[in-house]
Amino acid sequence: MNGTYVFRYMREEDINQVYEVEKASFTTPWSIESFYNELYNNKFAVYIVLEQDHRVIGYSGMWLVIDEAHVTNVAILPEYRGRKLGEAMMRKLMAVAREMGAKSMTLEVRVTNEVAQSLYRKLGFQNGGIRKNYYSDNQEDALVMWVNL
Repeated sequence: MNGTYVFRYMREEDINQVYEVEKASFTTPWSIESFYNELYNNKFAVYIVLEQDHRVIGYSGMWLVIDEAHVTNVAILPEYRGRKLGEAMMRKLMAVAREMGAKSMTLEVRVTNEVAQSLYRKLGFQNGGIRKNYYSDNQEDALVMWVNL
């Protein structure tokens, strides 16, 4: 990564750009209202954006409950994928979780998303189980993965 990439906490003025990343990344994207709710009404939520030249090109989020971080979303605009930015985003999220007292992190990933699973394994995540019919768009199962921080 070069110096033009910046990680920072998400702010209200980022929501429209985050929503654009969301729509480009997921078949059933969260609504704009969901992001407002996460920022203002969810005391467990922590969201980070990745900027390049003051443009949000990716974001990630987690819920931090006691000493466990649950990843909610990780997304990078399609034209920025393949540059190890998703890995950098996850490493940043893991570091923030550790700084905030998390001892472990968990996430769900589509059983068919081998690229993401490979990244998570590289970061130390291990398989923890299957959530049957987890994804509402096609009832695909989710692989639950865990890592100790």
